[in-house]
Amino acid sequence: MDVGEIIKFLDGLGGVLTLRPAPGDGSPEISWGDAFFYYAPDGVVPKTQPFATIVTKDYPDDEGSRLNRPDTFRLNFFAGKEAFVSWTGHEPRQPTRDVDPSVTDTVIAHPLYGKLGWLAVVNPGTRTEPAIRELLRTAHHLARTRRERRADRQRAD
Repeated sequence: MDVGEIIKFLDGLGGVLTLRPAPGDGSPEISWGDAFFYYAPDGVVPKTQPFATIVTKDYPDDEGSRLNRPDTFRLNFFAGKEAFVSWTGHEPRQPTRDVDPSVTDTVIAHPLYGKLGWLAVVNPGTRTEPAIRELLRTAHHLARTRRERRADRQRAD
């Protein structure tokens, strides 16, 4: 899966707001070229974290995936506890086993945010594509459910 295919897939899930920072839009330069996905059917950026991201370069303190290699990116997404445990074999807050974060086409705990239930895949390919599609559907569903719960609480107040 390339970046364009992932963006098209996520946009097709419904209610997804995709932000792609670029020069001149006021976003920090480090984020240019990356993509951030929110569940926001109203088109307004919510005051929450995105449910998925595509990162195209190393960030300070997040260089283990070696994203500065040519044609390399990392897909990151909130998997939820059940999917996280299924893929990693441990709870999110437990230490991550020794896994090379630069390995490609392999679902791993996110190098920094695994403790929060995030998974990551460097250059997803044919081996992980079916799983990635299902995991992204789950991440989208979790984001939609969180938003609906917040809206229900606000209406109740």
